[in-house]
Amino acid sequence: MSFNPDSDLSGTIARLCVYPVKSCAGIEVQEALLTETGLDLDRAWMVVDAKGMFLTQRVLPRMALIRPQLKSDEMVLRAPGMLALHVSIDAVEAPATVTVWRDTVPAWDMGAVAAQWFTDFLGQPCRLVRFDPEHRRLSSMEWTGGIEAPNQFADGFPVLVASEASMQELNARLQAAGHAPVGMERFRPNVVLAGVDAHDEDRVDMIRVEAPEGGIHLQPVKPCSRCPIPDIDPATAESTPAVGDMLRTYRQDKRLDGAITFGMNAIVARGAGQMLRVGQRVGADLRFD
Repeated sequence: MSFNPDSDLSGTIARLCVYPVKSCAGIEVQEALLTETGLDLDRAWMVVDAKGMFLTQRVLPRMALIRPQLKSDEMVLRAPGMLALHVSIDAVEAPATVTVWRDTVPAWDMGAVAAQWFTDFLGQPCRLVRFDPEHRRLSSMEWTGGIEAPNQFADGFPVLVASEASMQELNARLQAAGHAPVGMERFRPNVVLAGVDAHDEDRVDMIRVEAPEGGIHLQPVKPCSRCPIPDIDPATAESTPAVGDMLRTYRQDKRLDGAITFGMNAIVARGAGQMLRVGQRVGADLRFD
């Protein structure tokens, strides 16, 4: 077992979240299979426009109201005013080519029924597509140190790590300024750590997770720069600037030329095929750049 109890920092996994459809609501789980592309089925599907370009809450905040549920052989999607959409996990309809950021990749279209459902709810022509697992979409090797780290439809990296303490610090600042606290779901992390100080995730080298199969290593590689999505209330899809405005007062990151950051993007250095579970112990050593 590679877990080291004498690490500079130690804590536990407090929450695990999977986001099956990019930019739609997430699912909190007690355990998740870790793959080389992140948590199993995380960002496996994506909504695209008529030209195959990806769509997100940045331009369609109503995507926050689409809530998936994973069952053994299907994903069920629900949204206000809509009948549930049932999508097979193991079946696709036709090949497609889609674009996510600067990457144009092969994918699989999920068919006319799914397309009409998303079109009706979002108010513009849409298709639902599934990532082609035969394709390797690599994370930026400028940040991974030359390591090939594939991901599916995530913005750029397999796993996003944040901490409860980072969220608590933001909420303390918001409340001191007269704003209501917000939930971690606005930041869409996969792994939430407990027992560490605020933004310790920014300062660690390898995150080592105690696991009976031999240990899991998550390597933080890049601070997560923040767009307007954290300003969107996931319960209402309404946007207010309080969160972004507050982050600008203390989260400008010199590693990204002053961009606002919250959380760390990580790659899977060891342990693909093992299970991550809420409550697992975590250790990490501080990094001194």
